[in-house]
Amino acid sequence: MLHLNRSLDVCNKVLYQQLTKLRFISTTACIFTNGPSTGSKNEQSFNDDDEFRVLDLKRIQQKQPFQRRPMRPKAVVPPPRTQKMAEDQVWSDVWPGPRTFHPAVVPLPVRQGRNRHGPSPDKFGNAELMKIPNFLHLTPPAIKKHCDALKKFCTPWPAGLETDEKCEQHFPIDVITTDYCHSSPTIRDPLARIVTMRFKLGRLPMDRHSRDKFLRLVRDRHDVDTDTVTIVTDRCPLKTQNYQYAHYLLTALFHESWNFEEWEKEKLETDMEYYDWDLNPSKSKVVKIVKAIDPSVDEENLPEEWKSKVDNYREALTQLFNKGENTDTLQNYKDASLKLLF
Repeated sequence: MLHLNRSLDVCNKVLYQQLTKLRFISTTACIFTNGPSTGSKNEQSFNDDDEFRVLDLKRIQQKQPFQRRPMRPKAVVPPPRTQKMAEDQVWSDVWPGPRTFHPAVVPLPVRQGRNRHGPSPDKFGNAELMKIPNFLHLTPPAIKKHCDALKKFCTPWPAGLETDEKCEQHFPIDVITTDYCHSSPTIRDPLARIVTMRFKLGRLPMDRHSRDKFLRLVRDRHDVDTDTVTIVTDRCPLKTQNYQYAHYLLTALFHESWNFEEWEKEKLETDMEYYDWDLNPSKSKVVKIVKAIDPSVDEENLPEEWKSKVDNYREALTQLFNKGENTDTLQNYKDASLKLLF
């Protein structure tokens, strides 16, 4: 029994020595793995016989103390350009093209907007002035400068066409066409085939019959106020074809208006589209009134005094029927009637 106890004691000592060696080896490996540490931690690891040291595989980074970044120096804002401009500054060099309004460049006390409790906001920091388009690049000196630059590429204006009246005299027909530009695979547009022709009806050599027939043929294409006839052609697929068709229509209308058919002799006064003094019984009635006032007057050759009164009455009555009743036509008719009777 004693022999067995001694053997157990020897075994315990041997095991204790082996465990001590293993603990020393593991502690040394941890030291080399984790790097150098403080002496207090080493003493704690060596003296702590109850528990093994925990291997720290994740290195926890220590938070650095907060350091405020140095403030950048603020940029020096130069004064507005308007304060540096000379009085004879060329404005086209300052504002050469279209751009958004800039308060530091425009030397004008411009205001825009509404302030309920004060004056309108000035130009600095004003979004209303930046919204709207401006024409500061289209000043008269800038336009003259551009025209002078383009003048060398232009031909002189033809002599004899200084006024619109002369242009209308030499070029009585206006032809209007439209070209379209598309950002698509095809450049063709069906609206480009439309041709519009305009001309003054008074420029055509016509008498009363041909003019009346021409107006009946064109119907609402004639503007009474401007005496302009507008012909629009869009039946053909090409612009050139519609242009030629418009000229054909003008030629056909002109020659057809001069043709006189036998059935036109049956036209009565009620069929006329305008008031004709010579065909209206008002002419004979006025002559009778003049004869009753002055029996010595010849109906065929009226004196100059009566002739002016009759012509004035005829003009007033014609305008009343052709233009319709309004303040001017009624007043003219009243004055002409009083002058004729009294």
